[in-house]
Amino acid sequence: MIKTDILIIGAGPTGLFAVFEAGLLQLKCHLIDALPQAGGQCSEIYPKKPIYDIPGFPEVLAGDLVDNLMEQIKPFQPGFTLGERAETIEKLDDGTFIVTTNKGTKHHAPVVAIAGGLGSFEPRKPLLENLEKYEDNGVAYMIREPEIYRGKKVLIAGGGDSALDWSIFLTDVAEEVTLVHRRNEFRGALDSVEKVQHLKNEGKINLITPAEVVALKGEDSLEKVTVQNTNTSEETDIAVDYFIPLFGLSPKLGPIANWGLEIEKNAIKVDNTYDYQTNIPGIYAIGDVNTYPGKLKLILCGFHEATLMCQSAYQKIHPDKKYVMKYTTVGGVTGFDGSKKEAPKAVVKAID
Repeated sequence: MIKTDILIIGAGPTGLFAVFEAGLLQLKCHLIDALPQAGGQCSEIYPKKPIYDIPGFPEVLAGDLVDNLMEQIKPFQPGFTLGERAETIEKLDDGTFIVTTNKGTKHHAPVVAIAGGLGSFEPRKPLLENLEKYEDNGVAYMIREPEIYRGKKVLIAGGGDSALDWSIFLTDVAEEVTLVHRRNEFRGALDSVEKVQHLKNEGKINLITPAEVVALKGEDSLEKVTVQNTNTSEETDIAVDYFIPLFGLSPKLGPIANWGLEIEKNAIKVDNTYDYQTNIPGIYAIGDVNTYPGKLKLILCGFHEATLMCQSAYQKIHPDKKYVMKYTTVGGVTGFDGSKKEAPKAVVKAID
């Protein structure tokens, strides 16, 4: 049985930052995540994509943000149960909780903070014959390591930001990049659409619209895709090494939806923005997984929610104590590993 002060379900940016805020309050954290590594979507889906709205970082790659968060929380020695999904929750008579994963690992804590982002994700797959045959043999639904595609022929299908951004990025990596979309209009950012058009004019991207992939061909691995013009029904075979359909992801709460929490539009409803507690006392929801009036699904908002949640959790765990907040610039940061970060003290010297 793993015991901790705050059990955090979800090891994305919001969950990781909650460890830091809890550490300042001398509360220990343990995190559960179904993914095999910490970082959530930032690590699993777009580690190489830049983020522009993190305070103090004009631009930071999603993967680098996760690395920085992991370095920031290192002094507080969080525990991790990775590659396992939180399956069931039991509330004991004393008000504490036992959360059991799909692999039977049990966790005991007085406070549970759900920071599961948008939940678990499944890619929206195209309806193509023999699709499963080519999965991991030429068909991929997300780009984790761009270097895999160096010197290869890549065909991307989709009309959103991911399809546009990765098509642009891979022009400097792949031998040949083809972008197929079933409409002439794209749903992505205007500057990305203009960049794709510019790269098309330079001959760096093969842009095929309106069209869609209707067949996959190859013996053991993918060798060709058949692209059909949606206006004329004319079909063309294109030689490729990789086909990457980027049609988005379908978020699902998974087993958490059966925990008796109040759910609204596939998100967990919280009672207020004072502490982001759910309808079950002791269970909080922070980050993209929650909903309330005025909710914004931004990483920086998740950081704010994690901070207030930890303050409330402290009062629940230590009802007889009153925490007096001290700025880190004054009190410094004392880790559970014995480390200490603090500003240099001013030297007071008497004047003769």
